[in-house]
Amino acid sequence: MKGTTPEGARSEQEAATWVRGMFGRVAPRYDLANHLLSFNIDRLWRARTVRRVRCILERPGARALDICCGTGDLVMALQRASPRPVFGSDFCHPMLLAAREKLSHERVPSLLFESDALCLPLRDASLDLITVAFGFRNLANYGDGLREMRRVLRPGGMAAILEFSQPPGAIFGAAYGFYSRRVLPWIGGMLTGSPDAYRYLPESIRKFPSAPQLAGEMRLAGFSGVTFERFTGGSVALHLGVAGA
Repeated sequence: MKGTTPEGARSEQEAATWVRGMFGRVAPRYDLANHLLSFNIDRLWRARTVRRVRCILERPGARALDICCGTGDLVMALQRASPRPVFGSDFCHPMLLAAREKLSHERVPSLLFESDALCLPLRDASLDLITVAFGFRNLANYGDGLREMRRVLRPGGMAAILEFSQPPGAIFGAAYGFYSRRVLPWIGGMLTGSPDAYRYLPESIRKFPSAPQLAGEMRLAGFSGVTFERFTGGSVALHLGVAGA
């Protein structure tokens, strides 16, 4: 388990540069493509994630951060369930601009900052909750990402990773594979003008660790009580882990 490997990238730095540029190109129409390609089910996945972490959000003085926040959908959902401000970070500036505009339009506090998820500008043990939705898969080094999440969490804090996964069922898996390899790149490329981004998407999912493998890596990174829950036939999985003392 190393990290994302876009075609042509020969190092972690080149992979990160490619991912940043790709998201910068699709940012203006990212939300439209996401909601259409997921048949709007992505909203339900985020809502379920918020329900699973609500107990952390409701802790007195809890501090929460959504990394790889993109256009801010999960930040917005978390903020609506939290009595305190929720922060969001991303290393792609155009995505942050889109997030700031969206949050402002929805009258949600905009507490965003630009930062690489592999090197967060935060003290050790400074957060109670750290989340990431469909961004962890794009990190240049998954192990480093998990260790950085663990570093910034207080003992008893929680990490929540919502990410695409490979469906375990043969029939649904075959249908999902056909959709992701043939249909999704064509529609996504047409909507955003960046077909390379939506060719990368199914390939990155194919290379990404399975849900049980990611759970194992979370344990190795120092998380306890690690669980995962599959949604929509296993095409998406939510992983939860608690930071130990």
